[in-house]
Formats: sequence, structure tokens, C-alpha cells
Amino acid sequence: MSSKAEILKRIKLNQPNVAADLPDLTVLGSEQFDTIETYKTVLKGIGGDPVEVADYTEIIKYIKSNYNLEKRLITTIPELSEIASLDWKNTDPHSLENVELTVIKAYFGVAENSGLWVTDDILGQRVAPFIAQYLAIIVHKSDIVRTMQQAYDRIGNQEYGFGTFIAGPSKTADIEQSLVLGAHGARGLIVFLLD
Repeated sequence: MSSKAEILKRIKLNQPNVAADLPDLTVLGSEQFDTIETYKTVLKGIGGDPVEVADYTEIIKYIKSNYNLEKRLITTIPELSEIASLDWKNTDPHSLENVELTVIKAYFGVAENSGLWVTDDILGQRVAPFIAQYLAIIVHKSDIVRTMQQAYDRIGNQEYGFGTFIAGPSKTADIEQSLVLGAHGARGLIVFLLD
């Protein structure tokens, strides 16, 4: 008998006789804190920039003031067609190599880690948020949950081909604890917190 088979045999022999009840997870997420302030603090701590806005007009104004509109800006959001291209979703992903800024929406965010939940149906292409020099994600303040437990409850049994949490810009840290932003993806992340 192989060692793998022996290990599996021993595990099978040492199973509990009675099924144990699952732990009560309802206490998770019951902590009281200011969700938006916590989200902003955590996002800043990992290299992202939160920007509170009232509407898409403020987002357009911010982008015009902070990004070079002569460079390539893409979005999946029709309200931003004045400043960013909408006609890139069905192109070869390699054609996105020169994108300066990608602007997308998130379904929701998580205060405890500043993660933003996105799926392939709102990304345009899966590579879009990872290949651009800079990334901007729009999320409604009312769609920020406190904990990952609440996030998983919200995801539930959604149907999607690809989904991920994005938190902050791309980053890495070496053994000397030197943080490098933009190591293998977007060099910066702006999160527009929409009222």
C-alpha cells in the first residue's frame, strides 16, 4: 500500500461518530465601526486613494484634473464616454498594453480590507484592471460592507465566469520590507466613493 493510501485509510478510520454542528457565524460582522471611514483608512494604508464624489460629473472633473486625456483612457461606464473610450471590450487583450487609466464599477466593497468585488460582466475584459498603468473603481457608499463574511453572504450563489476582489494598487514587498507599488499591475488605484 502506498503512503498516500495509508494516510487516507487512517483519516477515514479517525472520523468522528457524530456530525458536529457548524459554528454560528452570525456574530461575525456585528462589530460596530464607521464603515466608510474604516474603508478609507484601510485603502490609504495599502496605497490606494479614496475620493468621495456626489455624481459622475465630479468623477469626470477629477479625472480631467489628474490624468492626461491625451493618453489612452478606457471605461465600461457610458456616463464617462466624454473622457474615456467605450469601444475596446471586443478587441485583442494585447491591444490594451498602452492604457493609462481604466475606470470600472464594483458591485461592492469591504471595509476591513478595502477589497472591491468585480466580475467579468463589468470588467469588459479580465485583463483590463491589471494591465492599465492606473485603475479607478467606482463603488456606491451604500454598497460597502464591513467584513468579508458579509461579502461572502452577498456573493452567495451568483453566476459568473470570473470574479475577484481588488484591493489597492499592485504591490510587493521584499525581505527588507521595502514596499513597491505597481510591481505587476496598476501603479495606482483611485476608489470613487459615490453617494
